[in-house]
Amino acid sequence: MFSLNDIAIQFPHAEVERVPVRYNILYSAVLPFIILILSTTLLSPSQSPNRLHKTHVTLLGLLISLLLTSFLTDTFKNAIGRPRPDLLARCKPAKGTPATQLVTIAVCTEKDQHTLHDGWRSFPSGHSSFAFSGLGYLSLFLTGQLHTLRPRADFLRSLAALAPLVCAALIAVSRCEDYRHDVYDVTVGAALGFTVTYLSYRRYYPGLKARRCDAPYASRGESAKKQRGRGDEEEGGRRRRGVVVVVGRDDDDDDDDVRDEEGEEEGAENEHVPLRAASAERRGRRRSYPD
Repeated sequence: MFSLNDIAIQFPHAEVERVPVRYNILYSAVLPFIILILSTTLLSPSQSPNRLHKTHVTLLGLLISLLLTSFLTDTFKNAIGRPRPDLLARCKPAKGTPATQLVTIAVCTEKDQHTLHDGWRSFPSGHSSFAFSGLGYLSLFLTGQLHTLRPRADFLRSLAALAPLVCAALIAVSRCEDYRHDVYDVTVGAALGFTVTYLSYRRYYPGLKARRCDAPYASRGESAKKQRGRGDEEEGGRRRRGVVVVVGRDDDDDDDDVRDEEGEEEGAENEHVPLRAASAERRGRRRSYPD
């Protein structure tokens, strides 16, 4: 329900939009898609084995971001049903409608049902959420590829990463200029789109301050191979350590055996020493007796 004396919905209806839906799709979806393909295929090293994987996850993240943002935006629009700033210009209330009372859509005389019902789909802004979803994803991608958040990054790199967000902001501002939305619709739409695109980007890429922020996460197959390789290396290391220990024990045992044998021989020699001394003493006594 609405009131005719509500100044928030008394703005004129713009027949020609500054950024129509088809242009918003072109700027926010088609253009980032082309740039991402060029950057991951033509600008990446041709000998890189993960170039195909990088292209796949990058485009997949963009598509997921755009689709999920569109779904959430339409869901909130239909569930909330907030009137647009140009609702009265769309509705064209019948003459004699009380201006100080709450009325319904029944007082509207607009014949175009799409134009009329679209007047209750103000919150959040679809243009803003879609623009920050597509162009925001491109901005995050360029920030990671150019290492913009690292210390002493080039100013031109920062401008290149910031340019998509500026374009998204201009698209959002145009919705206020066309009286399709107010500042709250645009702000919430931009926050929704950028939140979804950030989560989608981080699903496939590490943080923007990471050392390898320009490389996506490894696929499940590559991760499984690396884990198997680590397991084989650890098993081989354990086996090698086991052999060294066994060999060491054998050497020690051999040394102990040698020591035991030498000790026995020395003991036997020491036992014969007193006997030899006694025999020599008896022979000396016999020589000393006179015949």
